[in-house]
Amino acid sequence: MCNKEIVVRCESGLYNKQASYFVQKANEFDCGIWVEVGNRKMNAKSLLGIISLGIVTGATVNLIADGSREEEAVEALEQLLLRDVY
Repeated sequence: MCNKEIVVRCESGLYNKQASYFVQKANEFDCGIWVEVGNRKMNAKSLLGIISLGIVTGATVNLIADGSREEEAVEALEQLLLRDVY
């Protein structure tokens, strides 16, 4: 299991396009991936779940991955939280 705490730096937070890119990237990996904010934990492969977390710039999130390529998955998703992709 790979677990990493990240401060969101992308200007738009995880809404609309940014959330779509995040979920698409998460779905490229076979491992289970979750995003935890406070006491709420959602599947990173669910667009509705990610948007419902209301992640804004400056928020601290915990990325959790378990399975094959888990460290690679966390690293790739971290990069999307540090910058806007569009």
